[in-house]
Amino acid sequence: MLIFLVSIFSGIISGMGIGGGTILIPALILLFNTNQHIAQSVNLIAFIPTAIVALMTHIKNHNVEIRLALKLIITGIIGAIAGSYLASLISSELLRKFFAGFLFAMGIYEICCKKK
Repeated sequence: MLIFLVSIFSGIISGMGIGGGTILIPALILLFNTNQHIAQSVNLIAFIPTAIVALMTHIKNHNVEIRLALKLIITGIIGAIAGSYLASLISSELLRKFFAGFLFAMGIYEICCKKK
């Protein structure tokens, strides 16, 4: 039942554009004692259907600049390959610390720097 609740909450957050990984990854690690590498890979797989639904909605509402999206897709694929290779070389403990630092930095940015 707990995994169901975490999944629902993660999906809602993801659909709002916040990113379900901010809920799903810590929940998998803290509540289910999952390895950091596994938690991040599960998050990426769970992200695919959410991203497809969001993309279809935004295309339908004419909120996508196709030329810009193609540039981002190409460079994003390169970054994803480099990042996944790098993550496979890093220990789970160090990867967890990097992820925690990233979440902390994003939280500070949202509180202090983002225009309202």
